[in-house]
Amino acid sequence: MTRVRATVLPGHGVASGRSGDPRFPGGTIALQKPFFLERGLDLSPFYPGTLNLSLAPCRYRVLRPKHTFRGVKWAATEPPEDFSFFDCRVVWRGQSYAGLVYYPHPETKPEHFQPPDVLEVLAPRLEGLGYADVVELELDPAQIAVDC
Repeated sequence: MTRVRATVLPGHGVASGRSGDPRFPGGTIALQKPFFLERGLDLSPFYPGTLNLSLAPCRYRVLRPKHTFRGVKWAATEPPEDFSFFDCRVVWRGQSYAGLVYYPHPETKPEHFQPPDVLEVLAPRLEGLGYADVVELELDPAQIAVDC
């Protein structure tokens, strides 16, 4: 595994539903979960929102996702999207938590884009973790590369 330091940043709030966007009651992750489950990926172990982790000054490159789902029509108001997921672990306060990098493909994503150094991560709820906290992120180098 490749290990990189990452800083927790505020996101758009749509994944968790905190933005209050009426198109996505309960958040996009909650709405998408059943579509991923019927394709074989169970997101129930994870908090229904993303950790936005900046790897700056590093950037990442997608290599070989663990899962890719194409043309997922998860909301009536949104066009179908492509999604990939990558194995990861979040290390915080001496504990390691299994997670997934959540990667909506930019070419099919209609809005809410991330900078090139930010990964969105699905993980269990990590009580006390907040913006500007630093974690270590472990990534499978066969799935996703980190360039510093």
